[in-house]
This record gives sequence, C-alpha cells and structure tokens, in this order.
Amino acid sequence: MPLAERLAHVQREITNRPPQRLLAASKGVAAETLRRAYVLGLRHFGENYLQEALDKQMALKDLDGIVWHFIGRIQRNKTTALARHFDWVESVDRPLIAERLNTARTGMVAPLNVLIEVAISAEDSKGGCAPEEVPELALAISRLSHLRLRGLMALVHPQPGQADADFRRMAELFLTLQQTPVHADLDTLSMGTSADYPQALRHGATEIRLGTTLFGARTQESL
Repeated sequence: MPLAERLAHVQREITNRPPQRLLAASKGVAAETLRRAYVLGLRHFGENYLQEALDKQMALKDLDGIVWHFIGRIQRNKTTALARHFDWVESVDRPLIAERLNTARTGMVAPLNVLIEVAISAEDSKGGCAPEEVPELALAISRLSHLRLRGLMALVHPQPGQADADFRRMAELFLTLQQTPVHADLDTLSMGTSADYPQALRHGATEIRLGTTLFGARTQESL
C-alpha cells in the first residue's frame, strides 16, 4: 500500500481522538521515503540509531520545519551528538544521562526537549526507569537549564489486557506529575505504536509513534 494511503488510513482512524503529535518511527526507512512523508504533511520523525539518523538529517537538511526525535536507548558516549543533533530525546531514564545531555546542549539557542522513559511493563527487554523513580528524575531534570522536560514515554506490554493496565498507569502517573506546580506545563504523554495506538489514544496519549503502520514491514536487512 502506498504511503499516502497508509497515512490517510491512520488519519481516518484517529479522527475522533487525534493526538497532538503523530511521530513517524522511521528506523530502517530510507531518507527519500521520509521526504515523501514530509510532502504528505508529516514533520516529526523518530530515530533509534545515531549514525543512521545523522545520515538522514544530512540528506534532508533542505526541509524546513522537520523535527528529529531520538527514541532509542541512550549510550553515555552518544549523549553529546544526541544533544547537538536532535530536537527531542524521548528515552531519558536516569540522572546521569540527563546531566550529560544538559552539558552537551550548552551554547545552543533552544533547550533540548526530553521525555522520561518509564519501564511501565517491567519487561527486561525494554528500557526506562521504574515508575516510582519518575518524580525524583523529573525534579532533577527540571533543575537543568538546557533541558526542557515535556512529559513521559513508555512502551507497554504486548498483551492487550496488560497493555490496558499499563496505559492506565501511565495516564495516572502523567496526571500526578502535572498536578505538581513545578511540572504544571508538561504536555506530552507518548505511548502507543502501530500495534496499539487506538488503545493508547483512549487513555489520553498525546503522541503516538507509528512505524509499520506508515511504512510497512521492514526486513532485518534494512535496519
């Protein structure tokens, strides 16, 4: 199915509960495909791997208003490049990473938008901090002048019943943070992928991250 048809299908699906942001999860997707997505109106692209992302950024540097999100696991030795080449980092999970990003962002015009990744499903294969660690990490980030905490991100359990509980807990955690005066301006609850975005939207997701739904299945060789 052509990209335009895939995007139109998504837009019909989310008519009743549109998110604030549709993030195209573009790992393994060629830069020219992202250019077509841009022409169709997409502006936010999420990448998992630094070098792949840098290559695409160079290829697409002529596109005004394109916004790059890093959504993969963060290695300490990559924080400088992440802070310098991305507009958002959505997988901050510990104070050390936040501090390194903050230092690397020094001297740039705008602060780096960050999300705290929460290990809401408690699966070993997924990153993030424990839910009970979120308030302390959020407070630590709020004290870093070159970062702007925008909210929370999570990948939920693949089983629908557990996913529903995870989405509900994330919504509660997000609301609790927003009710704290220092975090009253938080605006992003990023949850929901191609497998479960309608469910995520029912629980208040403001950002959904769609890869396969937009770009089709990607083979291992393409990643």
